[in-house]
Amino acid sequence: MGKLDNKIALITGGTTGIGLAAAQLFIKEGAKVIVTGRNPETLEQAKKALGSGADVIAADTSDLKAVEQLFKTVAERYNKIDALFVNAGIAKFAPLDQSSPEMFDELFNVNVRGAYFTAKHAAPLIADGGAILFTASMVTSIAEPMVSVYSATKAALRSFGRSLASELAPKIRVNTISPGPIETPIIGKLGLPAEVIQGVAADMAQRNPLKRMGHVDEIAKAALFLLSNESSYVTGIELFVDGGMASL
Repeated sequence: MGKLDNKIALITGGTTGIGLAAAQLFIKEGAKVIVTGRNPETLEQAKKALGSGADVIAADTSDLKAVEQLFKTVAERYNKIDALFVNAGIAKFAPLDQSSPEMFDELFNVNVRGAYFTAKHAAPLIADGGAILFTASMVTSIAEPMVSVYSATKAALRSFGRSLASELAPKIRVNTISPGPIETPIIGKLGLPAEVIQGVAADMAQRNPLKRMGHVDEIAKAALFLLSNESSYVTGIELFVDGGMASL
């Protein structure tokens, strides 16, 4: 018997990395999974990887009209959902003197504005006893150079998680998961040379108490716990899955 048998789970940013790993795990645990993404190529790849257990829908969470239409479509097809994994996000880093208004707005539009209104439109469809999970980051709790704007967007999600947990209780549980350094495609989208990326990854692994990068499957398993009845008495928390970096 699966931990998500007969449940409907929606994962934004579900076509690569953490989102795709979560979708694959949730399907194995019995869920019907709806995944969203905005890149046509990765949408097609996700359809092939996930098979008939998933409904793959194109939706850009930075476009509020697209978010609203997404949940109209979900309501028409499924009537309700049981679990919402607000995972869509982007990462861009720059020192203060090189940060631009365009970068600032893009990060906040996707990571904050899109996440908040995703939760807003999803909440009326979430069944009693359902759950919402936001993907934040351990960078909200440690000081790192060049990540000030990105870190602020993730801190907003942590705040959403606590406030909405209070607001939506007792019907819906709301939690936040904060990954540490994880091997995901988002690293390759930073526009850095391969040798720089390799150097950053090696440095992060060395600084980690467990001396390695994390894997997307490790985040997916934690997400499964927080979105299933296994965590039925857990709401309003931030769970660090970071090899101890934020705590040790």
